[in-house]
Amino acid sequence: MPSFRPYHPGELLKEELSHRNFAQKDFAQRIGLPYSSLNEILNGKKAVSVEIALRMEAALGIHADLLVKMQSDYDLQTALTNTQLRDQLSEIRRISAL
Repeated sequence: MPSFRPYHPGELLKEELSHRNFAQKDFAQRIGLPYSSLNEILNGKKAVSVEIALRMEAALGIHADLLVKMQSDYDLQTALTNTQLRDQLSEIRRISAL
């Protein structure tokens, strides 16, 4: 179990928008996303898809592959904190070792 909190790529994007003094509503319109979708991403409630990562790259210059890898790492670390899944994986390993 990781001893750290997974870092959602939306946190990075939120910091970047703040640093550049971009209003979320204006930025959402600029990249063609509903404000609610952008806000959910920035607050870690929605995943950064490949399409959204490409839009962010075009608008902010943050490489899409970085954002996609961050999302994948976040998803993996989050899954590993799921107790039920960890128990299921242990059981699969136990059965597979027979």
